[in-house]
Amino acid sequence: PPPFHHHRYHQKMGKGAALSNGVVKKIILSYTYVAIWIFLSFTVIVYNKYILDRKLYGWPFPISLTMIHMTFCSSLAFLLVRVFKVVEPVSLSRNVYLTCILPIGALYSVSLWLSNSAYIYLSVSFIQMLKALMPVAVYTIGILFKKDSFNNSTMGNMLAISVGVAIAAYGEAKYDSWGVFLQLLAVLFEATRLVMIQILLTSKGISLNPITSLYYVAPSCLVFLSIPWIFVELPILRQSSSFQFDFAIFGTNSLCAFALNLAVFLLVGKTSALTMNVAGVVKDWLLIAFSWSVIKDTVTPVNLIGYGLAFLGVAYYNHKKLQALKAKEAQKKSQQADEEAGRLLTERDSNGSSDGKKGDSQA
Repeated sequence: PPPFHHHRYHQKMGKGAALSNGVVKKIILSYTYVAIWIFLSFTVIVYNKYILDRKLYGWPFPISLTMIHMTFCSSLAFLLVRVFKVVEPVSLSRNVYLTCILPIGALYSVSLWLSNSAYIYLSVSFIQMLKALMPVAVYTIGILFKKDSFNNSTMGNMLAISVGVAIAAYGEAKYDSWGVFLQLLAVLFEATRLVMIQILLTSKGISLNPITSLYYVAPSCLVFLSIPWIFVELPILRQSSSFQFDFAIFGTNSLCAFALNLAVFLLVGKTSALTMNVAGVVKDWLLIAFSWSVIKDTVTPVNLIGYGLAFLGVAYYNHKKLQALKAKEAQKKSQQADEEAGRLLTERDSNGSSDGKKGDSQA
């Protein structure tokens, strides 16, 4: 073959190689984000469990622990926004603050308080299984707030998830009704918070990154938490004078909680929602394996069968959601293409007619 073919061929190869390099870089980056997020999420969960569990560190004060986290996060966020000016503060009107940020802060504080309380009563693995109900709660609350429309197949899917979680609960060795009640309430509050974020902030076109959202939400969380804290935990803490504030433990624990907030943002911002969901699933299975092998929690076969079913339901739900998103994007693209074509046509028409006029005058 003539030599220039070779040249062309090499060019193609070079391009392909460059492309795959970029893609590989992207993939490695997203895997890194996923790994960081899984690691931090994992650490925070196991660490909180360690602090709150009576048999381990033995400091069963979930409100106080959540307040320590919030104090730490608020001050760090304040430093990053106001002092070091790493991110720009979003200008929020008083109205938005009162109608959006405060309710979200209130829901967040309750959901954190409840979910941290559940660690006192339940095993890490079982808590992860109960958290599989999150899409069910989000969907149901979405329907109540008219954000989602009712759909039979989705509802069937939700039922499957619920049945799976119920089987997992039935097979749980260390079943504790109070703990389950707390965790389910936590899921409800968290789901409401997620729906509220969608409705309140997204509809108003406000986008907060995690530093600014912590900057606004964490202080309001602190205020809301202090109310039950004064009545529930303060009296008990006063009586137990033996408590020494362990800076090493609570400092590293709060730092992990703060880092986790940033990691979530990185993961959602730099990869897709699907990645986040898949990562979440991997994390749940890892946690179950970890609590079974290291913390020596009893994970029964019935547990796993139930959670497996719930997990399939969640996976299917995410798959459906993704398809809907893709369809939406494709629709947008075709609309844009149509508009472009339309514009070109009108331009061509106007050009054509002006040419015609020119011709007439010359004739």
